[in-house]
Formats: sequence, C-alpha cells, structure tokens
Amino acid sequence: MTAFSLETFGFPEVHADGRPIKLNLRKGLALLVYLAEAKAAVARDVIATLLWAETDRETGLARLRRLLHRVELTLGQSVFETDRTTVRWSPAVELKIDTHLFESACDRGAFEEACLIYRGDFLAGFALGDCPEFDEWAFFRREALRGRLMHALERLVQDNNAAGDHFAATAHAGRLVELDSLSEVYGRHLIRSLLLAGDRSAAERHHAALTQRLRDELGVAPEAETEALMSPAAAPHAAPLTRYVKGAGVHLAYQTHGSGPLDILVMPGFVSHVERAWENPASRTFLASLMRLGRLIVFDRRGIGLSDRVGSAPGIDVTAEDIGTVLRAVNSRRIVLFGASECGPACIKFAVDEPRRVAGLILFGALAKGCWSQDYPHALRASQYDAWSKHLIAQWGGPVGIETFAPSLAGDPQARAWWAGLLRAASSPGGISAVLEAFRDADVRHLLPEITMPTLVLHRRGDQAVRIAAGRDMASRIKGSEFVELDGNDHWFFAGDQRPVLVAIGEFMKRIL
Repeated sequence: MTAFSLETFGFPEVHADGRPIKLNLRKGLALLVYLAEAKAAVARDVIATLLWAETDRETGLARLRRLLHRVELTLGQSVFETDRTTVRWSPAVELKIDTHLFESACDRGAFEEACLIYRGDFLAGFALGDCPEFDEWAFFRREALRGRLMHALERLVQDNNAAGDHFAATAHAGRLVELDSLSEVYGRHLIRSLLLAGDRSAAERHHAALTQRLRDELGVAPEAETEALMSPAAAPHAAPLTRYVKGAGVHLAYQTHGSGPLDILVMPGFVSHVERAWENPASRTFLASLMRLGRLIVFDRRGIGLSDRVGSAPGIDVTAEDIGTVLRAVNSRRIVLFGASECGPACIKFAVDEPRRVAGLILFGALAKGCWSQDYPHALRASQYDAWSKHLIAQWGGPVGIETFAPSLAGDPQARAWWAGLLRAASSPGGISAVLEAFRDADVRHLLPEITMPTLVLHRRGDQAVRIAAGRDMASRIKGSEFVELDGNDHWFFAGDQRPVLVAIGEFMKRIL
C-alpha cells in the first residue's frame, strides 16, 4: 500500500512513497487537505458548498463525484472511503500531514521539532479565489497554526536563555521578529538575547531598526523597557520569570510577585498574557498597587497567552480547574479571587467548589450569563453576540474593540499598539473563536446563592462592554455582597481612574484579614 504525505506549510504538495505527485487540480488539492485536516468523514453537502458555493446542490454534488474520480486516477489508487452522504480519507491508506505532526510536537513540548516542521505559513500562496468559504477556512486555520508557532518560539527563547544558550535564543527571537516586526516584546526578546550573547553591536542595530519601524508604521516611540535595555548602566537580564505547571495534560504559564498575608489572583478577561500585561503603563501601575496588598498571582488560561494552545476551549469548568492547578503550584492557602469580565464566572465556580480556600471574591465588570434570555435582559442576544464576535475575529491583530473596552485609552497610540500586540500574542482568530463561543453559552446564575465568602462587586456606570445592570443583578443574587458603582465608562479595570477601584479593593482586603 502506498504511503501518502501532505505538506501544507507553504504551497501544498502531495507525495507518494516520498515521490512528489503533480496534481493539476487545485480543487482536488484543496479537497485532499481539507479531508486530511478533518480527521473524520465529512458530509458531501459540506464539501460541495465549500468548493462550489455558486452552484445548486445537485450540480455541486455531481462535480464532487467527478473530482473524487479524477483525484484517484491521478494518485493511482483508491484513497477515499465514501458512502451516499459522506467522504473521508480511507483509514486503510497510510497518510501523514505536516500540520498534525507540528501540533503533536507542540503538544509534547517538543518545540524545537515543531519549529523545524513549520517551514512556512499554512497553504501560503494557495487560494481558490472562487471559493470564499474554503479560503476563509484556510485563513483561520493558518492563523491558529501561526499562533502556535509564535508560542513555541517564545518558549524556546525563554528556555534557551535560562539554560545559557543565548545564541540559540537569538535565532528563535529573530524568527519571532520576522513574524511580527512591530512587536516590541519580540524585539526585546531579540535585543536581550543578543546582549546576553555578548553581541552589543548587533543589539544596537536591531534596537535602531525597531525604533524606526515603530516611528514609521505606528507613529510611536519605543517603550521605556525597550530603551532601558540599551542603557550602558543596565546589565542584560533574562525575561520576567514565568513558570509553568502541568495540570490535566496542559502546561499553564504563571507568575507570582511580592508577598503578604493574603494571595490575590487576578484574571483579566477573555485574553491575557502574563508578560505583556506589564508593558502597558496603566496595567503595570494597577498590578503594582495590588502587590502592596498581598502576593500577586497571574496566569494564562489554557489556550491563551503563554499557556499551551491545546485541550478544550477554556470554558468555566476548565478554567476553574486551571485556577486550582496554579494555586497548588504556588502553595496558596488563602486567596482573594479578582475576576474581571468573562473571567468572573470561572472565579465564581471555583469559589463555590473550594470555599475553604477562598478568603474573598472580587468581581469587576463581570456578568453571570453570556447572552440574553427572557429572564436575563442584561446581555447581548445570541445573534448580536455572534455578530460582535465575528467583527472582533475579522479585525484580530489590530487594536479592535479598544474604543469599547477602554474609551479613555482609545486615542493613545501606544495603548492601541500594546492592545493589538497583546491580542496577537494571546491567541489567534481561530483560537479565540472557540473561547468566545464557550462564554456565550455560559450561565452561573444558579451558583450565585451558594457563594459564602465576602464578595465585592465593582462596576462602572458607563461600562460600554458589560451593562451595569448585569453587575447589579449579580450582586443581588449573592447574599451579603457589597456592590460599588464607580464613575467612568472604561471596561478594563486599569483604564481610567484607578484610585476608586484600588481604594474599594484595599478596604475590602482590610475587612477580611
């Protein structure tokens, strides 16, 4: 039996027993890739719509039958398993596809191997043109794989510098810069690695090039942290200390800062990145202020930021499980959970499941249900939510949503650049789609009466992302909770006037000590 392989990183190629096969059927090539990616039988109607959206159903199905026949003639043997309604690669055919090998290497933590497999972007230079649904599918798959590559490269930079192999770290950091030349984080990875390797002249060249790109493309100057790297008095140092803990087969990235009688776990919303969170001045100031109240703990949920991009979408139950994994890793005994926006429900779930470990619960700009229902008018209808999600995904990689999330920062070029970079680093369009879909279907209202620890609910009156009515409703269902209405219209807790937020948190912490 012939062994087939598909190479999809770059322009797609088909090989049989190691020999390239010239398949002069672009839709045939698309079909082979799509079925291999699916790993299962696919409905004929789905494929016909994907490849011949402009035709009626019967014509599309007829064209599919002819295409299947022509592909097998070219390959020289039967490779499809079909029935009246479905098509798949035959299980009897030995098939390898490089995307699956790449993802398997990432899952195993074999990041060097993964980066060698990734020779170029998924289906680079290949498009059908007259098949928008296929091209859209390829786009989201491409972005998801690219996101995993960037995550793997960041891990390699971090691990190689920690091991003292600064030359290897420099090579991986250089590849990151090629992938996202406007990212100051990746630029700093490269500059720092070059300094650690003792090549200051190369570090200065890359610093000058990064400064030029930021000025020409974004109209901004480098951040203070970038400039500090090149200070003659500054000794090169490794990246901020990010640790990993494995739970349920997934590695979770986390950091701890400071000390105190209580721990404070901060979960900021639908995206996070434990290192990039410190790069925005307002975010950094807020987090540093919390460090005065106790030991600060931050982490990235599975599928987000520097944590593994594997496993199920981080829904409420999964995220609550991840909270427990991180708290065990840092040996936390008494914790105050700070759950903002979409992370509020997961904090609620953990507080109900593990009440002895939670000293207090703070919910900021949060809501108990992802979308509207007749008995919950405080959120978007499902159709509105899906439209918002689609817009967010379509604009992913730019500063999409900042006007809603942080009106006070929307006109700040550096804040916009930081938010855009955080989105790119935190997830990919395909990855975040699953996260948003999971939250849309979330509902923890039944858990609110079971909360027994002191609870503080904070919400800004003009919040444009989550209506204040959602905060009022949530507080009314939690026995003994304190509800504080704040001035302002920023959804991000660190945007706008931080002082009232920090004062309320400080007073709450004093009461539970």
